[in-house]
Amino acid sequence: MTVKAILDKKGHDVFTVGPNVPLSEAARMLAEHRIGALVVTNGDRKIVGILSERDVVRVVGKEGASALDKTVREVMTPKVKICNESHTVNQVMEIMTNGRFRHLPVERDGYLHGIVSIGDVVKRRIEDVEREAEEIKAYIATA
Repeated sequence: MTVKAILDKKGHDVFTVGPNVPLSEAARMLAEHRIGALVVTNGDRKIVGILSERDVVRVVGKEGASALDKTVREVMTPKVKICNESHTVNQVMEIMTNGRFRHLPVERDGYLHGIVSIGDVVKRRIEDVEREAEEIKAYIATA
């Protein structure tokens, strides 16, 4: 199973934010849309960073409420791990586990094309395991 299959099913919509947006606005967007991360783009869908709930909590915990006056650029993770549509679910799980993050932007031709979350990956992996189990049961029943 590949990232392409996940995106074909869930869609390519991604919530994005500009790097100069106040952190308070980005936090409002995270809460409003009930999401865990915003991909930071420079306006033409080029990925320049990612802002996760953890990034927000980390800076607010360290600096207090005044941190919300910072810009997204000052708080975001600038070195973003990405994947493409040909990555498998297992490859994406490995990238997320090794990096200890839950969201992975999907890039195509250098531009943002989608995003996969750990929830998307786990859901797809469970579907695969259930399908394989049914196939094995069917095989055994006919043998």
